Amino acid sequence: MKSFRMPTAYTILLSLLLVMTILTWVIPAGRYQTGAEGEPVAGTYEQIPQQGQPITSVFTAPLEGLYEAIDIAAFILMVGGFLGVVGKTGAIDRGISALVAKLRGKETLLIPILMLVFALGGTTFGMAEETIAFYPLVLPIFISAGYDPITAVAVILVGAGVGTLASTVNPFATGIAAGFAGVSLGTGMLLRVIMLVVMLAASIYFVMRYAARVKAHPETSLMASRRADYTARFAAQGSDGAKLTWVQSLALALFALTFLVMIYAVIPFDDMGLPLPTLGWWFPQLSALFLAASILVGVCCGLGEEETVGAFIHGAADLLGVAFIIGISRGITVIMNGGQITATVLYWGEQALRGAGAVSFTLLTFLLYLPLSFLIPSSSGLATLSMPIMAPLADFAGVGREVVITAFQTASGLINLITPTSAVVMGALALGHVPYGAFLKFIWKLLAILLVLSLMFLALGALA
Repeated sequence: MKSFRMPTAYTILLSLLLVMTILTWVIPAGRYQTGAEGEPVAGTYEQIPQQGQPITSVFTAPLEGLYEAIDIAAFILMVGGFLGVVGKTGAIDRGISALVAKLRGKETLLIPILMLVFALGGTTFGMAEETIAFYPLVLPIFISAGYDPITAVAVILVGAGVGTLASTVNPFATGIAAGFAGVSLGTGMLLRVIMLVVMLAASIYFVMRYAARVKAHPETSLMASRRADYTARFAAQGSDGAKLTWVQSLALALFALTFLVMIYAVIPFDDMGLPLPTLGWWFPQLSALFLAASILVGVCCGLGEEETVGAFIHGAADLLGVAFIIGISRGITVIMNGGQITATVLYWGEQALRGAGAVSFTLLTFLLYLPLSFLIPSSSGLATLSMPIMAPLADFAGVGREVVITAFQTASGLINLITPTSAVVMGALALGHVPYGAFLKFIWKLLAILLVLSLMFLALGALA
């Protein structure tokens, strides 16, 4: 057993594709009648002839998934190209060295600050895929400060993930679910705010405790055997104390401005009731932003056409593996949709929850959403499919529909911290070169804590 090594993300996902393909021959196919907006109508489920997918789907579904997720994949490649161009100026390495020197002895402050920032993004607009752009920026900072890649990945993934788990005004999870449940987005807000504060505090403490141990005793890192590899890969170069040149300072300014524009452009201020213009940008526009920013950096920093193009291509190539991970992950959904088994899974949940009491119904709803979130990692997709069915069942159990929404988003957020069917999780681990097994060893205790807290808050919500 000591010689056992966790398979790579590619092997894990291909294995899941095979299992899901087999399940399309086992789980009955079914469908619901749909409403005006395509949502399933409760009580209308019917079985249809089996739609078992051929074994070749294991190989074709990832390609179809990549085609469906081409906007995300293109965004990642554009970010990689942008980082390659900025990196060519030497600004990132020199800037990281300067930051580490300035925060020497205070690096731990980065953990709560960054986790809070990403959590605010998660709770307000469901920050998930957008975080992919930040890993190449944060990883070198933490490695240079004496931490390991797991710490850096956790700061972003757990920070944004806990924020999404306790979404307050996230229009892509809470907003969609509230719309299909027929309740106001603000209903149940107090409970979700309390959950956010408590769960984020617990998560920050957990990550900081691990980070402190790794820094004090590097051999305790769950990636200790790879220390030389990740140090060489991520640690900042140019720590010779030299100051930033004006060209490098300009490159860093354009670098920061690009990310600020990205953050502003994706926040739905109108849905949040804030009097600020909403740009409503998504992956096509964001990809164009990073492409244009790459050209701007090349021109302003005097790299020249050939050097800029070469740096962009090299940077994009570094993230090509992440793009493949996203396609394979999306392939699981392709197989489920092709086999038409999603409706059947929802129907089983509909039948299981009938007749339950208030607390029992709430906790069973949460437990039901755990496997559903594994099969359907998209929170907006899961809300659209399930909420028109689950929300009316709450009325019979004497539970407010807002509690069902909280149960849905909490379970979805919890599973999306670890599920290999999530392109965000697998993409983050691929960027950090963190083995999936090592990440599970790191996060399982935190998951247990968040699970207990979730059950406690949901039970209180059902009794309120």
